[in-house]
Amino acid sequence: MNNILVFGSINLDLVTRTHRLPKPGETLRGISFFTASGGKGANQAVAAAKLGMTTFMIGRVGGDSFGQELLESLQQSGVKCDRIFIDKNTASGIATIAVEDTGENTIVIVPGANDRVNESDCDRLTDLLPDAAALLLQLEIPLSSVLAAAKKAQNAGIPVILDPAPARELPPELYSLIDIITPNETELSILTGIAVRDIETAREALTELQKRGVKTAIAKLGAKGVLCARGEEQFFVPAFEVEAVDTVAAGDAFNGALAVAIAQGLPFPEAVRWGAAAGALTVTKPGAQSALPSRLTFEEFLREGKIKAG
Repeated sequence: MNNILVFGSINLDLVTRTHRLPKPGETLRGISFFTASGGKGANQAVAAAKLGMTTFMIGRVGGDSFGQELLESLQQSGVKCDRIFIDKNTASGIATIAVEDTGENTIVIVPGANDRVNESDCDRLTDLLPDAAALLLQLEIPLSSVLAAAKKAQNAGIPVILDPAPARELPPELYSLIDIITPNETELSILTGIAVRDIETAREALTELQKRGVKTAIAKLGAKGVLCARGEEQFFVPAFEVEAVDTVAAGDAFNGALAVAIAQGLPFPEAVRWGAAAGALTVTKPGAQSALPSRLTFEEFLREGKIKAG
């Protein structure tokens, strides 16, 4: 069981850097613009592949130049792309991203081919499941497809890791199919209806997710750190001290590294620490996939990375 499977979105990111994010109705002069391969599914696949795991991406791109660019980028990062369907009847998904000087960002997604992922795409998962260590899912494809993929993985005894982004109401039956869910503060609040403001409210919200059937719930709290509820146990992993440049792929780095650590049989608290380290390292560079660390860089950071006091 040494493969990571990622079923989800593949986008081209259109990124604008500004000194600050615009207010509603406001027009700002930007600093720079660039394009980068992205999509939460693709980002997580690249994160795992760069850390040395054999990683398969299952999803769709459009029959346009963006689609070819996205496939080539994934292949260059070491991701297996033979299970990606080229949908010639639609455009590839895109995300328009604005990033301010602090590294905070806003994102608008136009799903394109991602919105056409359906249960038939899940068939390309079937023969891969016996050798899989984990299936990574997100919410940038239709929920019906997420649910179908989760059912396939559960039936095969493969752990399901869900990044519930962009946050939305989930079908009740999906919760019991999730082994690990990894919301950030905003997503945790939307999922549970509990306003997550601090560690205590995060604990309350994680417990609510467990009541709904999730086996392990992890709150990605940004600069505060990571809180995990697993069975009756809860533990906290402090944040690593870094200078944030761009937070756009931090959550994807977390999930990719978490899956790799689990595949390698590390104790679960250490797997969560891997996720936190990968997320911290990623925010030190601009972009999404280009910011995700190699195994060598990651191991050096694990040895030398500073933990934020408190």
